[in-house]
Amino acid sequence: MPLDARALTVVAATGLEAGAARRALPRTVRVLRAGIGATDLPAGPLAGAVISCGLAGGVRRDLPTGTVLVPREIEHPDGSRRICDAALVAALVAGAAALRSDAVTGILATSRTLVRGSERTPYAARGVVAVDMESALIDAERIAAVRVVLDTPERELSAAWLHPLRVLIEPQAWPELPWLMREGPRCARLAAAVIAQALRPGAS
Repeated sequence: MPLDARALTVVAATGLEAGAARRALPRTVRVLRAGIGATDLPAGPLAGAVISCGLAGGVRRDLPTGTVLVPREIEHPDGSRRICDAALVAALVAGAAALRSDAVTGILATSRTLVRGSERTPYAARGVVAVDMESALIDAERIAAVRVVLDTPERELSAAWLHPLRVLIEPQAWPELPWLMREGPRCARLAAAVIAQALRPGAS
């Protein structure tokens, strides 16, 4: 079943990610800003096809910032897993290929907290590629995700960035700002561009 912009909802956590999606996608695509941890999602299931779009933290050392993940499975914080919609996955993988990016199709895990440091290791050991804080919390019949790796085991981010006002009182996070301002928008645009390409005729 191909992507239909008229029956597609894209869920993004932050204003950065939602803004990138709105600029890249047709106006017929519904874009929801879910909030970090999906705290702002409307109650009840979302109708039609749903794609979780945005950034993620990588857990494998061989996958750098900018790696595109189109997962075949999404792991809930309780450890259960859900299979992503095969047709949506195929269209997103084709969309990434059109951008000359080979999407990784492993497991995306959702965590209740930012995963950092040695916390990444158990995820990688069980086959997880990256971790976000929203995808498994989305209630939808047909779901897929496209997430672009931002932070990695070699490039950590302070937990202060989950609450930007905290950064003002945590100067140890300040040196991360130039890199984050460059790579965050770039990765958000790439995630949105994958969906835009998947919506083009012939994507499958």
